[in-house]
Amino acid sequence: MLSPQQKKLRQHAKEIFWAGVAAVDPAAAVQRALQRDGDLLTVADEVLDLRDFRRVLVLGAGKASVAMAAGVEACLGEMIDDGLVVTNCRDNATLSRNCGIRVLEAGHPIPDLRGEHAAKQILQMAAASQHDDLIICLISGGGSALLPLPAGDLKLAEEQLVTNLLLSHGVTILEVNTVRKHLSRIKGGQLARAAHPARLVTLILSDVIGDPVDIIASGPTVPDPSTFADAERILVLYGIWQKLPKSVQEYITEGCNGYIPDTPKPDDPVFERSHYSIVGCNADALSACEHYARSLGYHCMVLTNRVQGEARDIGRFYAALLHNVVNSEQPIRTPACILAGGETTVTVRNPGGKGGRNQELALSAALDIDGLDNCVLLSAGTDGLDGPTEAAGAFADGWTVARARMHGMRFMSSFLRDNDSNAFFERLGDLFVTGPTGTNVMDLHIMLVGE
Repeated sequence: MLSPQQKKLRQHAKEIFWAGVAAVDPAAAVQRALQRDGDLLTVADEVLDLRDFRRVLVLGAGKASVAMAAGVEACLGEMIDDGLVVTNCRDNATLSRNCGIRVLEAGHPIPDLRGEHAAKQILQMAAASQHDDLIICLISGGGSALLPLPAGDLKLAEEQLVTNLLLSHGVTILEVNTVRKHLSRIKGGQLARAAHPARLVTLILSDVIGDPVDIIASGPTVPDPSTFADAERILVLYGIWQKLPKSVQEYITEGCNGYIPDTPKPDDPVFERSHYSIVGCNADALSACEHYARSLGYHCMVLTNRVQGEARDIGRFYAALLHNVVNSEQPIRTPACILAGGETTVTVRNPGGKGGRNQELALSAALDIDGLDNCVLLSAGTDGLDGPTEAAGAFADGWTVARARMHGMRFMSSFLRDNDSNAFFERLGDLFVTGPTGTNVMDLHIMLVGE
């Protein structure tokens, strides 16, 4: 049973999380980025005259693509001639049947045939565009998996295998997408290459640390500074190279040797009529979390929006931080709210375990704050999904371990060892389940300490 104070802290953590998510609502973010005055459309600092364009097309991919498309629809309405967006969940937003934008669903995080079919359609629509067309491209997290289109003679099964290997070896998202770009016909600026010379505007909801636009969804419409050699180095570094199919090894080797053209670089003329704008990111969500926490009476500290590394290691660091606040009111006095954001990784040690990076982080922290009173940690994904589970994340507090013992769990560290955090928190009822939120700006880590 939770004490009244524990219930209060959990409720506050939930409210703070939702305040952050609301601040990066994709439709609202797109409407802020697109300002229309009659026939004039302002995107960031650029003004476009809609009368100059024969057609307006909307293309996109990602967990937030449908909601982003709803924002474009609210701005341009029936001026949209055609469109296609790919998402992993249809029910996170709705579009008018008259707006011309179709929605397709595909697999995530492992790409599937539906995604390959959708990627082919998007590439064909871009390639069929002309100089006097305006293409608005909507990019958000998850877009890389949702647009699988293997390069050369590679097959989808090989791309799926590579994705599985990357996700199970603790590879950072920057490194994962560097490899993906060089095994694809659409990623790494190649969608922009197909769309040239149409006018191309890309609106991006960032789910990557530091908001590097070439990494978000593998940057299909922006220049790619990485090379085949970078992809090869990553695969060798993590011990993946020898596990790859021979066809993938040969393709990358041919690219390294210059036999296959690399992805378009920043000076490529395909980007002459293209520009992009980031409409939402983790820093925006953290700022809203901080504002809401202060309204609840907490003293606040935003640690960083660049958290990365092994989830279990970050969990232990957060536990140490909570001990400091509880025992010495350092580095912030109580009632305290410490916030951080980013995206950790998990090195899978037991393929039979079930969990996600946020649940693993919370479990690691729970083991180290056993007996620590008057505190709670909530680690959750802003998209509402944490790995291949139904949860967004989990709660941990000073009595998590004690409650686990009451439920007959005797060797709590084994759940962490076996990457089985979901089973642990499910038995306690401590999972944080939100359903798809319709947005995606990485994870929020919320630590509260009462007075």
